[in-house]
Amino acid sequence: MTRVLFEQRMQALLDDLIALGSMVEEALLAAIQALKERDFQASERIIAEDKGINQKRYDIEKEALVLIATQQPMATDLRVLASVLEIATELERMGDYAKGIANINLMIGEEPLMKPLIDLPRMAEMAASMLRRALDAFVRRDVGTARRIIAEDDEVDALYDQVYRELITYILQDPRYISQATYLLWAAHNVERTADRVTNICERTIFVVTGELTDLDATENVEDVG
Repeated sequence: MTRVLFEQRMQALLDDLIALGSMVEEALLAAIQALKERDFQASERIIAEDKGINQKRYDIEKEALVLIATQQPMATDLRVLASVLEIATELERMGDYAKGIANINLMIGEEPLMKPLIDLPRMAEMAASMLRRALDAFVRRDVGTARRIIAEDDEVDALYDQVYRELITYILQDPRYISQATYLLWAAHNVERTADRVTNICERTIFVVTGELTDLDATENVEDVG
């Protein structure tokens, strides 16, 4: 394979990665909107469409592994391909978080929401924006933007803490809210973990450019809900 053809296939692989990111972003925002509007059909659709996210990840992994195995890529190219494998996995897990939120909407059932959802949609918008810009930074190898996005994760964490405190207050005021508050906390946790995984994408951007892979997210790894 000529260098030109290799670069064309690399670019197509990155395009597929961006497409997978768009699928995940859409699923996350749709899942939160469905929860907010108590739209069960939308939740069921998000759950069904998760299979497409999984398949896209496998297709990306297959192409990346073929390029690694057959083309003997140079050091920088190898770092890109290794990072693509990692990022595809991160994106698939984010898709699982969106599916988890859709499942939470179904588990709450016909019970009216205990309160209007305000901070949770804000968290999702922030996480979705971070994801979109993180993938763009990866493709452009923009270390400065990647580092700024990592710093934004603190804002998502702060909103999560706010949601947590508010839900606990509702539980203390009326124990009947325990079940739904727990479900909503799971949903918020999934959004918070999505933002955490975006920071992993940013770390991969830094790795591709510098060759150094460093954990820049101080968030402790906790059990994922999905």
